[in-house]
Amino acid sequence: MPELTVHSGICGFSTVIRTSSEDSQTVSIEYETTCPHAAKAHNELKSVDAYVEIFHKPHETAVYAALSKHLPHVACPLYSGFYKAIEAAAGLALPKDVTMTFTKT
Repeated sequence: MPELTVHSGICGFSTVIRTSSEDSQTVSIEYETTCPHAAKAHNELKSVDAYVEIFHKPHETAVYAALSKHLPHVACPLYSGFYKAIEAAAGLALPKDVTMTFTKT
C-alpha cells in the first residue's frame, strides 16, 4: 500500500494518504489529515477509478469533486497528492517524491 505524506505549506496541515489496488484500476483510499477542510471529504474519497482520475480533466474527477467542496485554496497541494497516490497504487507511475521549492529572485 503506497503511502504519501503531504505537508501543505504555510497552513501547517499534513495529510497521510494510503492507497491500494487489487486490479490496477479501482483504487481504495484511506487518509489521515490535520486539515479540517480535507477531513470533510472522507466519506467521498474511499475508492476511485484510477483511469478516470488520471486520464480526465481535473474537474471531471472524483478527487476534484470531493476536495473542491471543502478546500478553501485552489493551490492546495492535496489535489496533486491524491492524484500521485492514486497513480502509484494503480501502477500508472512509479512512486517518486515531488517537490516544489521557492527560490529567491
